[in-house]
Amino acid sequence: MSNLLSRRTLVRSLAALGLAAGTALSAGTAAAQQDWPSKPVRIVVPYGPGSSPDVIARIVAERLSPRLGQPVLVENRAGAGGNNGTGAVSKSAGDGYTYVISTNGPLVYNTVLYKNLPYDPFKDLRPVVLAGGQANVCTVRADSGIDSLRELVSAMKQNPGKFNFSSTGVGSLSQLGVELLKVKTDTFAVHIPYASSPLAVMALLQGDVQFACVPAVSVMPHVKSGKLRPLAVSTAKRSELTPEIPTMKEAGLPEIENLAWMAIMAPASTPDAIVSRMNREINAVLAMPEVKSRLHSQFMEPIGGTPQELQRFMQQELRVMTPIIKRTGITIE
Repeated sequence: MSNLLSRRTLVRSLAALGLAAGTALSAGTAAAQQDWPSKPVRIVVPYGPGSSPDVIARIVAERLSPRLGQPVLVENRAGAGGNNGTGAVSKSAGDGYTYVISTNGPLVYNTVLYKNLPYDPFKDLRPVVLAGGQANVCTVRADSGIDSLRELVSAMKQNPGKFNFSSTGVGSLSQLGVELLKVKTDTFAVHIPYASSPLAVMALLQGDVQFACVPAVSVMPHVKSGKLRPLAVSTAKRSELTPEIPTMKEAGLPEIENLAWMAIMAPASTPDAIVSRMNREINAVLAMPEVKSRLHSQFMEPIGGTPQELQRFMQQELRVMTPIIKRTGITIE
């Protein structure tokens, strides 16, 4: 009997110690979340400087910093079409100090494109907010002799194997939009990926490629200078920021509609309270008139919303784009 009592006493003592330890741990975690942020917050851009995610990250970071009471640092970590930086954040500590502002490819399309993607954006990351979006603009050099999208398609058919196009990376919307165009028009062009939209546009300006369908922010300055000619936007409707450029449907190519979007994500283990705070603060920043004005000057539209809305949006993008990606036959080892 005494042995039994001793065992019961031991079990109760251990349980009490465990409960106390658990309570202390919970209290410590809660206190840490209440003290957040107590040091600089980092936003990783998985593309090069001057890319669309980089532009919006720096605009948001500038206004977000005083709201958080800590510096918000932007770090470029380009490579592998955005996979390197996005994957690195997916493996970071979920302490609320590391985020990524990534795009269609690394967050959705690459789950279909890559046979062995080293991270799962739907499991290893959690949505914070859909920051913004913009139309891709299909563009040629002004001295190309091509004045419309129909003429580009005709030239590609008449000169098979002589057209290259640049993109912001393998699996990016700027590639997949053109791949869909090729399927719809029975044309061929060689894909040449670059680490960012400025580099993709530079390749076009230098004549290394014959056309590109890349974000407006990297194209429109060269359109205004007379070096590039816009042929169409990729969205379903004309953009209010570039009302003079027709949609692909208006240019005679239906069923080619897409949006280049940028979302802020956190490591999956980031606490709910911190994600909620970041969402609230970023939404407030996106609603500022001066932020809207700066984004519009870069041909971007702020979006915002809840983490749940971003989650549903990503899942819808996956449903819509999966058959399109599979139809192109693109797979990446």
